[in-house]
Amino acid sequence: MSAIKVSNLRDNLSFGARVEGVTFDTLADPAVRDELNRVFEQRGMIVFENVESSAKMQVTLSKVFGPLKDHPTKSTTRTAEDEAAGVIDMHYIPNPNDPYAGEGLVEIDGKLLARYSPWHFDHCYNDELNRAGVLRAPINAPEGGRTGFMDGIELYKQFPPELRERLESLNIIYTLDTRLSKMRFGVNFKPISEHASTKDLLKEVAIFPRAMHPAVWTRRTGEKVLHVGPWMAVGIEHHEDSAGEAFFDEVCHEIVRRGEGSSAYWHDWKPTDMVIWDNWRMLHAVEGCDAKYERQTIRTTIQGDYGLGYFEDGKKIGEVYREVA
Repeated sequence: MSAIKVSNLRDNLSFGARVEGVTFDTLADPAVRDELNRVFEQRGMIVFENVESSAKMQVTLSKVFGPLKDHPTKSTTRTAEDEAAGVIDMHYIPNPNDPYAGEGLVEIDGKLLARYSPWHFDHCYNDELNRAGVLRAPINAPEGGRTGFMDGIELYKQFPPELRERLESLNIIYTLDTRLSKMRFGVNFKPISEHASTKDLLKEVAIFPRAMHPAVWTRRTGEKVLHVGPWMAVGIEHHEDSAGEAFFDEVCHEIVRRGEGSSAYWHDWKPTDMVIWDNWRMLHAVEGCDAKYERQTIRTTIQGDYGLGYFEDGKKIGEVYREVA
């Protein structure tokens, strides 16, 4: 009998799994590690429940799926804990004098929200697409703050055929500019304020070439994946014209619409949860929470690359930073 328990994330979903029984001892078992990798490859994401909430556990669990990778941008906040080197800390602390004057706020349906993130995949602005992310939420709002996940394999099957067929051979252009005020496609929110780190971010935006990734790609197991993130996307390669932009906006609104329906899984966080998702396959988003609430998530990044992305000018990320060093 396995030392861990694996079950469906939800019975009406074709992706995702829940796993219980993860400890330092069970993770030391090669059979358990092999089983976790098999489940991850098949199901695209895993919710680990009742896990020790610590940086050491997060790093240990992450390394089951591959070596860690540092974040490709220097302006992103890292954790200060030695055992979690390279792990990024996304921490929103409300303004004690006026919680509605915080950073990175948006308005949706008349509500002011913090920590909102539109649908995207990680490192889309880079030529190399990391294998996976592992996330935990040590501090979450008492309401809101859920993280949503959509599977690109299922999205491809469900997408309107007339849109899907036009996307088949197209590359999407992405930029490092993460400002929500600059998002142009599939927008369903009103940006109110930028993050405090925007000034440092824009220094890197100025030196980053644009990155290209296919809208649809085929896994080695044969499934096609629709992999388009509306956030940080700036258009379709070779079709940056009014017709191309109108088509791409229609595609992005369809993705947002499906993310609001039964195509998505929205995770309500507990401090003892950790989640891993396949970054080559899944899209994810954060619904945001009331701006008066503190929220913190910590993410580990797993190395890897599917080999299909590239910078517009053919450079590699190391060359970009060496030129400004």
